Amino acid sequence: MELSRKLSPPVTLFYSYAPEDEDLQQQLEHHLSLLRRQGLITDWHPRKISPGDDWIHAVNQKLQTASIILLLVSPAFIASDYCYGNEMYQALTRHMASEALVIPILLRPVDWETAPFAHLQCLPRNRRFIDNTPNRDDVLAETVKELRLLIQVACGIASPQSPSSV
Repeated sequence: MELSRKLSPPVTLFYSYAPEDEDLQQQLEHHLSLLRRQGLITDWHPRKISPGDDWIHAVNQKLQTASIILLLVSPAFIASDYCYGNEMYQALTRHMASEALVIPILLRPVDWETAPFAHLQCLPRNRRFIDNTPNRDDVLAETVKELRLLIQVACGIASPQSPSSV
């Protein structure tokens, strides 16, 4: 999605992650809480599916309507046929059509540099893995600041700044 297209808040986020990474997904979700409270985002992940709902339909519907899709990259994500084979390809198709913005978030060390999403700018910057840092909260807060700026620009709330000023 081109940032020049202004979105009305809230921006919808979709988390694509393997079940083994639920703890890190929840930590990222907690760090995004202020953006949610400020009405800038709504977010969704498969754990929000109600009992009895068709989970494949629910995931596909949310994946097709999200403004930003976060690929939470880890060995479990790469190994997951569903995450890698379904969610990631749907996300990249929407990204290539400028219907959504896909942002890989590096959770745990894995060989990802030749993956289909490797050409996209990832977070955290400098190709650091969130789980491989001395203070996970510091790198999560830094990641959320980058996401906040991106969302504010997409909504017309802020003008683009260089990444180093975030």
